[in-house]
Amino acid sequence: MGAVTQLLTAALAGGIFAAGLALSGMTDPARVHAFLDLGSGWDPRLAFVMIGAIAVHATAAWGIRRRPGALKLPTRREIDIPLVAGAAVFGVGWGLSGWCPGPVIVAAGAGHKEALLFLGSMALGMALVPRRTRAIGSR
Repeated sequence: MGAVTQLLTAALAGGIFAAGLALSGMTDPARVHAFLDLGSGWDPRLAFVMIGAIAVHATAAWGIRRRPGALKLPTRREIDIPLVAGAAVFGVGWGLSGWCPGPVIVAAGAGHKEALLFLGSMALGMALVPRRTRAIGSR
């Protein structure tokens, strides 16, 4: 597959993903908070979006594994402290803000000020993590 074909495929997949997030309302942090609020205002739509995403991924992964010489999927299965810490930071941040990377990029593209602020903060955090990780590893 050539570089142009790969780029076009990635752009198409990203566009479909963005459209799905927008159509399902997942670019609205209030929708995420409504899902996490198990009280009277509980909104199950996020669960259906997640189930749909898992089904698409599982189908694609199954197909990839069956093709000889195809893309190799990661096989690492260790659960370590950086993995657990990263998952915890992601989950707490998502729960508090209602934003996660995919929807925030879509919302920022639509010009939402809060999404632009979150996206800038996320980019800064991503830029700082490798430096902090190297500092911890050198001790």
